[in-house]
Amino acid sequence: MDVLDLARWQFGITTVYHFLMVPLTIGLSLLVACMQTAWVRTGNRRYLAMTKFWGKLLLINFAMGVVTGIVQEFQFGMAWSEYSRFVGDVFGAPLAMEGLVAFFVESTFLGLWIFGWDRLSKRAHLACVWAFSLATVASAYFILSANSWMQHPVGVELVDGRPRLTSIWEVLTNSTVLVAFPHAIAGALAVAGAFLVGIAAWHLWRRRDGAHDDVWRSSLRLGTVVGVLAFGGLAISGDLQSKLMFDQQPMKMAAAEALCHTERPAGFSVFAVGDLAGQDCENVTSITVPALLSFLANGDFDSEVTGIQDLVERYRAEYGEFYPVDERLGELSGQPIDYVPNLPVTYWGFRLMIAFGAAGAAVGVVVWWLTRRGRVPESRWFPRLALAGIAAPFLGNSFGWIFTEMGRQPFVVAPNPSGVDGVWMFTAQAVSGLTVGEVLTSLIALTLVYGVLAVVEVVLIRRYVRGGVAAVLPPPEPEKTAEDDAEDDDVLSFAY
Repeated sequence: MDVLDLARWQFGITTVYHFLMVPLTIGLSLLVACMQTAWVRTGNRRYLAMTKFWGKLLLINFAMGVVTGIVQEFQFGMAWSEYSRFVGDVFGAPLAMEGLVAFFVESTFLGLWIFGWDRLSKRAHLACVWAFSLATVASAYFILSANSWMQHPVGVELVDGRPRLTSIWEVLTNSTVLVAFPHAIAGALAVAGAFLVGIAAWHLWRRRDGAHDDVWRSSLRLGTVVGVLAFGGLAISGDLQSKLMFDQQPMKMAAAEALCHTERPAGFSVFAVGDLAGQDCENVTSITVPALLSFLANGDFDSEVTGIQDLVERYRAEYGEFYPVDERLGELSGQPIDYVPNLPVTYWGFRLMIAFGAAGAAVGVVVWWLTRRGRVPESRWFPRLALAGIAAPFLGNSFGWIFTEMGRQPFVVAPNPSGVDGVWMFTAQAVSGLTVGEVLTSLIALTLVYGVLAVVEVVLIRRYVRGGVAAVLPPPEPEKTAEDDAEDDDVLSFAY
C-alpha cells in the first residue's frame, strides 16, 4: 500500500468508528428529553426511571463520542494537510460554529443536567436537557454543512488556486445539506429507537427486575414508534437525496446501480450477480424493477439516466484525462484518472444501507407484536432477535456514510456540475507528504486505541444495562410512622 491508501484506511476506520457514537447520542438525547418532559408534566415515577436509566447510557456514549471525535481534528492536519489547506477558509466558519455549540452550549448544559438534579427546579433542570439535546442537533447541522460543501461546493470563489469563502449563508443553506440533515436525524432516531427496543425487550424477557416492567414496556413502545417513524423519514428524505445526487453527482448514483450504459427508461437493480468490478458490466446479471430508476432520478418513469461509460467521457472532457504532473501525487503523477468509484463497495453499500434500515424497523414491529397485552416469549431467540435489531440501524448508518464518501471518488471535494465555482480537489492531491512508515504507524496506533475504547464502552454499557433501573434510581423512601418520628427524636437511637 502507498501513503494514499493507508491514509484512506486510517480515515475510514476512525471516522466510521466515531460515527457509531454520533447517531446514538443525537437520537437518545432527544428521547431522554422527551422522557423527562413526561415526568415533569405527569409526576409519574416511571418516566423518571426511564430518564435516569437511558440518560446514564447516553452519558457513557457521549463521553466516548467526544474522545473519538477529537482524533478527527488531529487526523486532518496529520494525514490530510493538503486537504486542510484547500478547504480551510471555507470550513473555518461552520466548524467554529460547531465548536462553540458543541463545547460551550452542550458541555455547559450537560454539566448542569448531570449535577443539577437536586439543585435546580424541575423546569430549569428540564430546560437544561432540552438545551443540550437541541445543541447536539445544531452541532450535527454545522458538521453536515461542511460535509455537504465537499459534495457540492457553493458560496466561494477561486483565489490563487484555493476556494475563498464569499457567503457563509450559501454554505449553511446548501441544497445538499437541506436534504442530508433530515436524513441524518432520521437515521439517528432509528438507531435510538432500536436501542430502546432491544434493551427493553431483553429486560422483559429476563424478568429479574419485575418491579419495573412498566418502564421496559413504555421504553419498548416508544422505541418501536420512533423506529418506524424514523424509517419513514429515511425513505422520504432518502428519495429527495437520491434525486439531488443524480443531479450533483451522477457518477455516484450510476455506480450505486451498476448502470454501465445509458438507459431510457432505466430499471432499478434490486440484486446483481457477477463481476461488478468491470466498467462494462458485461458479466453482470441484475434483477431489476423496470423504469423505477428513472422515477427515482427524475420523478418520471420515462426519463433517460446516463450510464457510467458516458459519464466517464463527460468527466474527462470537463476535468481532464490525466492527473497533474506533481511529485506529491507519487505513482499517480501524470497517470490517467479513474473516474469510476469502487463499484462493488458503492453498489452493495447502497443496498445494505437500505436493507439494514428496514431490518431495524421490522425487528421493532415484531418485538412489539410479540409483547403486546403483557406477553413475553419464553424462547431464547426472542432476546437474541431484539438485541440483534440494535445493530441493524447502526450498520445502515455506517454503510450509508461509506457509500456517500466512496461514491464521491476520485474527488475529495466533488465539482459543482453547474460550474459556478470551478472548485474541486482530487483525493490523491489531498494527502500529506508523509512516508509509508509514518502513516502506517499512526494507523496501527489509532486502530489499537480505538479498539481499547470500544472494549471500555461495551463493558460500561453492558454493566449499566444489566443493572437496570435499580442501578440508577434508588427505591422510594417509605412513609414515616409516628413510631419512626419518635425514634428520630431519640438522640441515642443510633446506638441501638
